[in-house]
Amino acid sequence: LDRLLASCALISRTEAQSALRAGRVTVDGSVCRDGAGKYDTEKNVILLNGQRVEGDGFVYLMLNKPVGVLSATEDKKGETTALDLLPEPYQKAGPGVVGRLDKDAHGLLFLTSNGQLNHRLTSPRRHADKVYRVALDAPAGAEDEEAFARGMDLGDFTTLPAGLERLEDGRICLVTLREGKFHQIKRMFAHRGKTVVDLQRLSIGPLTLDPALAPGDFRPLTGEEIRALLTAADMM
Repeated sequence: LDRLLASCALISRTEAQSALRAGRVTVDGSVCRDGAGKYDTEKNVILLNGQRVEGDGFVYLMLNKPVGVLSATEDKKGETTALDLLPEPYQKAGPGVVGRLDKDAHGLLFLTSNGQLNHRLTSPRRHADKVYRVALDAPAGAEDEEAFARGMDLGDFTTLPAGLERLEDGRICLVTLREGKFHQIKRMFAHRGKTVVDLQRLSIGPLTLDPALAPGDFRPLTGEEIRALLTAADMM
């Protein structure tokens, strides 16, 4: 219980244990001082200081990554990382980045401390679809759509079939990948003689970037979003 309180309420284990000793935690209507007891926020009503504790003990966050920020939790050169954009309590929870996003790209970044979910969503065998809005220096055509759909031999690897939907005059496209190799979208378009001038990730599996989030802002996922991701990963 003390670990669950710490994770869900974003407090330290020491603070959770102090709250338990002080009688500020109730489980199903009764004061509970046993931090070693095992409880579930779905099956038990757990209150801390009168407020219901919710979640499964893991952190699930959506971040609108700005250009210039690394999709990492640390960097030896001292560059700004996704973790640097989060308040300290979330940093201490130890969330990992689910799927990298290039430094000069922006958009949806999903972070979680649920290692099993992270692994399943990034596993090549599961192929969680990722959708990107791409701006090009020259219009894409029907031949490009066909090339993406076939898959491309880029020399060191052959891509899986990908979706390409042309918008406006073809200089803006929606690209759907089932994998995420290094600089893959840029390399695929370069193979077709075009240069990517802007790259924004819009979604990962069932999770879609919240349009209300400004670049650099984040929010915890809703219960519905978490359940959708767990379902997509066959964890529910």
